[in-house]
Amino acid sequence: MKLLFRIFRSVIYVPLFILGFGWIALQVKVYDPRIGLLMPSWTTVAGVVLMVPGSILVLICVITFIYRGKGTPAVFDPPKEFVATGPYGYVRNPMYLGGFILLAGFGLYQQSFSILFLLIIFMFIFHLFVVFVEEPTLTKQFGESYLNYRKKVNRWIPKKIS
Repeated sequence: MKLLFRIFRSVIYVPLFILGFGWIALQVKVYDPRIGLLMPSWTTVAGVVLMVPGSILVLICVITFIYRGKGTPAVFDPPKEFVATGPYGYVRNPMYLGGFILLAGFGLYQQSFSILFLLIIFMFIFHLFVVFVEEPTLTKQFGESYLNYRKKVNRWIPKKIS
């Protein structure tokens, strides 16, 4: 029953987060005429090509959090167990990376320099959140196991744990 409840919560949270960020992205698109630059037409296809792996990575992370972490990806309903497998065996923040790839693809699909600029702002904000909020919280919650994990796995640049 607990597993079904985690799945249910994630099925609610994840689309709301994606729709929320999509809505924000579409709100900044109105600034594109001020920028005055046009993207080539092929960027719509490139955008779809990026959105697919970004979405898949986010989905794999959500499934990993539900099954291995016994929680959800939401910061207010986080995993109860430390997760260092799946995509988390390569990079500490694969869900954020998947979201960034998804948003980059959406910006290309929308042919919007404003959305791509928003992506840069989000990357900066999420980096600060990870460094000053998430990592200290995980260190308190999981202690030495998280500290050892931090030594072995990069924050943003993927590499395989040896």
